[in-house]
Amino acid sequence: MQQAATAPGTAAAANHVSLIPVLNDNYVFVLHGDGAGPAVVVDPAVAEPVIQWLEQRQLQLVAILHTHHHHDHIGGTPGLLQRWPDAAVIASSADRERIPLQTRGVGDGDALELLGRRAEVLAVPGHTAHHIAFHLPPSGGDAGHLFCGDTLFAGGCGRLFEGTPEQMHQSLQRLAALPEATQVWCAHEYTEGNLRWAAAEQPQDAAIQARLQEVRARREQQKPTIPSSIALEKATNLFVRAADAAELRRRRGSKDLWKG
Repeated sequence: MQQAATAPGTAAAANHVSLIPVLNDNYVFVLHGDGAGPAVVVDPAVAEPVIQWLEQRQLQLVAILHTHHHHDHIGGTPGLLQRWPDAAVIASSADRERIPLQTRGVGDGDALELLGRRAEVLAVPGHTAHHIAFHLPPSGGDAGHLFCGDTLFAGGCGRLFEGTPEQMHQSLQRLAALPEATQVWCAHEYTEGNLRWAAAEQPQDAAIQARLQEVRARREQQKPTIPSSIALEKATNLFVRAADAAELRRRRGSKDLWKG
C-alpha cells in the first residue's frame, strides 16, 4: 500500500455525505463538512445541478473521484473544472485513456486523505475492467462510507460489461468483508427493481420481502433508498450471498432476462 497522499482542502473534516439525484436514476455524491468550505464530488454524471448544489451551500470543489469510465459517471467533469479549474481529478491510473482529465491516477491499495479523512482505493473489476471503489473507514463516530459506483448496488450488482463472473464474485466478497455498518453509496436508484427480482427468486425469504416493503414505501414518498449498508447487503442481496462465481453467473443471467 502506498503512503496516503493529501488532496486539496484537508483542513476541514468531512463528516457528511449528501446525494444529488440527476438524469433518470443516477446519484452524484458530495463529501463535505459542516457549513461552507471544501467539498469532494464522486461520479458526476452532469455538471450544472452539482454546481448549483455546491454554490447554494458555499462549498468549494477541491476534488472529483471517479469509480469508472462510463459517461454517466464522468460526463460532468469538464463543466465542474470550468467552474473550479484547480480541482483534482482522481481515477484509476489503468483507465487514463478513458478518463482523460484525471490529475492523479490511483490503483488498488493506494490511500488518499480527503478533507481530513483517509480514503482507501479498492480494485473491484467486473462491471468494467478497471473499476475501483473508495472506502472511508470509520472515523469520529460515523460508520464509514463506501463509494462503489456500479459494482455493488442496493439489492444487486452491475452488469458484466468487461469483467467475468469470477471477478465480480471476488469484488463483491471483498466489499462484503468491510465493516458491516459501512454506509454503501451506490450510484443508481435500482433498489426496488433489484428487490422485486430477488423476492421472485426467493419468495420465502423474509428479510428480502421485508426490505422490499420498506423500499416501496420510500419510493412512494419519492425518497432515495441510498445509502444501504454492508450488513443489509449481506442479508438481502442475492449476488453478495452467491456461494461462488457459478451461482453469481446464474443469478446475473436470471436478472438480465427478468421482465417483472
